[in-house]
This record gives sequence, structure tokens and C-alpha cells, in this order.
Amino acid sequence: MCLGDIQSMPMTASIHHLVWFRRDLRLGDNPAWAAATQRSDEVTALFVLDPALFDRAGPYRQQALVAHLQALDTQLRERGGRLRVEHGDPTVVVPAVADSLHADMVHRNTDTTPYAVPRDQAVAAKLPGRVQTHWGTLVHEPGRVLTGKGTLSKVFTPFYNVWNKTEMSPWATDPGAAQIADQAGTGLPNRDTAQDPRSGDYPGGEEAAKDRLEDFLGRIDDYLDTRDLPAIDGTSRLSADLRFGTLSPREIAVVVGETTAGRRGFVRQLAWRDWYAHLLYQNPTMPNAAIKPEYDKVAWRNDADEFQAWKNGATGYPIVDAGMRQLLHTGWMHNRVRMIVGSFLVKDLLIDWRKGERWFRHLLVDADMSQNVGNWQWVAGCGTDAAPYFRVFNPWTQSRKFDADGDYIRTWVPELAGLNKKMIHEPHLAPPLDLAAAGVVLGDSYPHPIVNHAFARDRVLAAYKTALGKD
Repeated sequence: MCLGDIQSMPMTASIHHLVWFRRDLRLGDNPAWAAATQRSDEVTALFVLDPALFDRAGPYRQQALVAHLQALDTQLRERGGRLRVEHGDPTVVVPAVADSLHADMVHRNTDTTPYAVPRDQAVAAKLPGRVQTHWGTLVHEPGRVLTGKGTLSKVFTPFYNVWNKTEMSPWATDPGAAQIADQAGTGLPNRDTAQDPRSGDYPGGEEAAKDRLEDFLGRIDDYLDTRDLPAIDGTSRLSADLRFGTLSPREIAVVVGETTAGRRGFVRQLAWRDWYAHLLYQNPTMPNAAIKPEYDKVAWRNDADEFQAWKNGATGYPIVDAGMRQLLHTGWMHNRVRMIVGSFLVKDLLIDWRKGERWFRHLLVDADMSQNVGNWQWVAGCGTDAAPYFRVFNPWTQSRKFDADGDYIRTWVPELAGLNKKMIHEPHLAPPLDLAAAGVVLGDSYPHPIVNHAFARDRVLAAYKTALGKD
């Protein structure tokens, strides 16, 4: 065949798809990635570093994001391509990149936050007919788990009962054979990856996340017995992987299964995660307004000095201070302790739950708006299926029950390490000689309690009753 014959042959147009990665930083069980690579000849993997989100994140979440993106880029390099990272407003960047590549289709896994929903709508409006949405961030997408009347349940248990019986929507799972584009774009920012040694090693990426899942599977059957004990490794530690999407929630649910009580208990947590995401999708005002509007009438004290003491872990309540220092130094806090410190802020200090929610959302590596807001509204008693307003955690009781030997407190409040397991929970009640022997000087090396719990309990109940018209 001569050259002229080749030139005269009709050419088949190459199909180019773009995958806009966001909270789905994996290649496995990722419907957006699988669909794009199955249906195109070439695919571009794009991540847009959005300053509106990145600049508001605390240092540990920034570090984790960069580590996960670096790992994703390594995966793509091994397949002959690159992760293209651009910086800027996604509503501008994504359409511009798609148009510059003449991309036939943009794939994305949908999010439920009041920031993400209008952002995604704006991108779709600029690329009419060229955006395909997937739900690779949840086990069941919003609208899939409904009551018999076709509504989203405002009580978790009925939601869970339907959730657990609902078949997963079919989606593409196996990546196709498309060539992966090798443009690197602007690239990732440099971030200091130094961490507090007590936080443990936390490598980024899908393979590291699978290793964490495998480690948890070795402990999961004891989950119900150990998950509330902050001094031991009893939780899954998979919350950040779910937040960044380095693991698929559906894959976790399938791998874990429900063959033991511990496994069923953990899968139930995935249902809570879905429920809060569905609630936020339906109620985008949740970060700023109570689901039960009457609770927005509570007269919060919002004492600035007490709020700062809470943030610094200097309240004089060791279990509260341990949790807040763990958060400051690692970007993570044990779930039981999150409930304790949240209740202390709202119920003991009478500080608006929204202030605590925003502080957590800033610092937590695993900060997920729907989970964070849902749990803070639960603690404050103002959300759906929330703890009743008159439930006020006693920090001393919680401390003795869940950190009986005081080991968690010793890790994060080392100035109290010399106290025995009885005195460490309430050092202000310890005899002077025991304090001196442990090197503790109340008001100097460790603060006095900033509030009397019994007084605070009466105060908050009175404030709630007034707001609810029950006084």
C-alpha cells in the first residue's frame, strides 16, 4: 500500500474523556474513572486545587490531600499517564480544560455539600450535554433510601432498616483500556509533611488505604467492645480514607460484611454516613441553621476566653483537654472523645454548636461537612434523631468509664502523667501532697476547671427550656 492510499483512508475521530477527581482519589471501584476509561480512547485525569477549600483547611488535611494526590499521580504514571493538577476556581478551570482538550465528556462523582452542588451545576451549565455524574462517594445515593411515603426518614433506625435491604445501584467498576494523558498541569504545592509522632504514620493513596482496611479487618470483630476506648486502637481509622475517597464505601461494606456483631456494627456506621449526606443534600442550610428551628432561639453565652481555652485544651477537664490537644497535634480525635468535647462546649460552656463545628471542620483530617454538621447537631440536640436537649454528658463520668486507667489522658496531657488512675480524671480533687508528688501545680502547670459542671448543667437546661418555651 502506497502513502497516498494511506492518506486517502477515512480517519476515525479519537474520543477523549476527562475525569474530574474531587473526593474520589482512587482508581479502583470508581465509577467515574471506570466509565471514562471504558468509553474513550484517551482520558485526562484532572484535579483542581480550589483555594476556596484548600486555604480553609488545616495543615494536616492539606498535607493529607497532597499525599493522596501524589500517590494518585504515581498510580497514573505506572499506567503511562499523569494526574493533571490545576489551581483556581473549578467553575472556570474545568470548562476551560475540557474545551482546550475538545473533551467529549466530563465525568465526576457527585458531592452533597451546599458548596459542591451549585459549583457542579455551574460547570454543567457551561458544558451542556458533556457532563456525566456518578455517585462513587456513598453506598447509596440520595433518593435511593426512602420511607414508604417516598420521603427521607428523619429518624435513623427506619432509614437504616431500608438502607440495609436496598440493592446497590449498578455502576462500572473495572477501568478500561483508554490511554491516559500525561500532562501534569500546574502541579501540587509543596507542603511540610512533619507530623506529631503520636499521630502515627499515615501514608497517602489507595494502596495505603487498603493496607489500613486490611489492618482493621484483623480487629473488627472486637469493634463493639473497643470502639469507645480512646487509649487503644479500637476504631477503624478509615474516616479520612472515606473523606478523600481513597477507599470506596461500597467496597468497604462488601469486604467487611455482616457475619459478626462487630462487622454489623461497623457497616451501620456507613449507613449513618449516608444518612447525614442525604440529609445535607436535602437541607443545604444545615451548617448554619438547626434542623429543628426552635433551637436557634437558644441564648448562647459564646464567651471568647472559654472558647479559646476549649480550643487549646486548657479547660481543667483532663478528658476534654486530651481530646482537644489530640486534634491540635494530629488533626484527628477519637470518636467517643468528639462527643465528650462537643457536649462540653455546647452544654457546659453554652457556646454555639456552630463554632465548634467550624473549628472541627478546619482542623480535622477527616472533615466531612455532612458528618461533622450532623454530629454537632446531634450533640446540641437540634438535629434529626438527635440526643435530647436534657442529655448532658458528665465529663468526669465519661472519663472514668472510657479511659479508666487514664492512659489516653497521660498521652495528651503529660503534665498529669504522675497522678494515679483515680486522681488523673479530677486533679482538682487530688490531695495537695499527691499533686506535689506528681509535679502538678493547679493554676500553673495545669488549670483549674473553668466551669463547675453541676452549675453548668442547670444553666444550659434553663437556657434550652426558655428557648423551647418550656420554662
